[in-house]
Amino acid sequence: MKKVLIIIYSSYGHTLSLAKSIKIGIDSIGDIESTIYIVPETLSDEVKSKMGVRDLEIPTIHALDPVFAQADGYLFGIPTRFGAMPAQLKAFFDSTGGLWKSKALSGKLVGLFISTGTQHGGIESTALNTISFFAHHGLIYVPLGFSHAGLGTTSSVIGSSPYGAGCVGDVSDLDLDIAESQGKQFAQTLLRFN
Repeated sequence: MKKVLIIIYSSYGHTLSLAKSIKIGIDSIGDIESTIYIVPETLSDEVKSKMGVRDLEIPTIHALDPVFAQADGYLFGIPTRFGAMPAQLKAFFDSTGGLWKSKALSGKLVGLFISTGTQHGGIESTALNTISFFAHHGLIYVPLGFSHAGLGTTSSVIGSSPYGAGCVGDVSDLDLDIAESQGKQFAQTLLRFN
């Protein structure tokens, strides 16, 4: 049984909604087990309260947890912060130096999906900024491409791109469908690859 970790940060639940659809897509393929994790919070309780950040009922993962290095693939759910990833994910990635040194992640598959609060909020720049982390670890990036017909829509705002599923503001049914499709595609690629 292959293991895929869906690792997110989510302040308000949008990225988690996408992650749940990604998980449905992965789990529909069979022979793959997926689990959603959240990276550790870096904000104080006071700041979280003022921002209205939600506490999510999903397990936290640290880069040094054995389950992280043992996985066969990863999908990272990233909310944008000014065209880049939030500090919480950056802190997680920054803590992987030992894994980089031992090449523990090299050759494994990885993908991403992104949420943003506003149109033109930096979805593609966030993806591009994150891919450099993947390259340094030797992770093999699996983009969504234009594999879902909804990516060509011009009738509504969507956050998905060839880099991965996504949303702009509230998560639409189309966003969730694209995320599920990405999960299926990632799982199928993982099974073909190994």
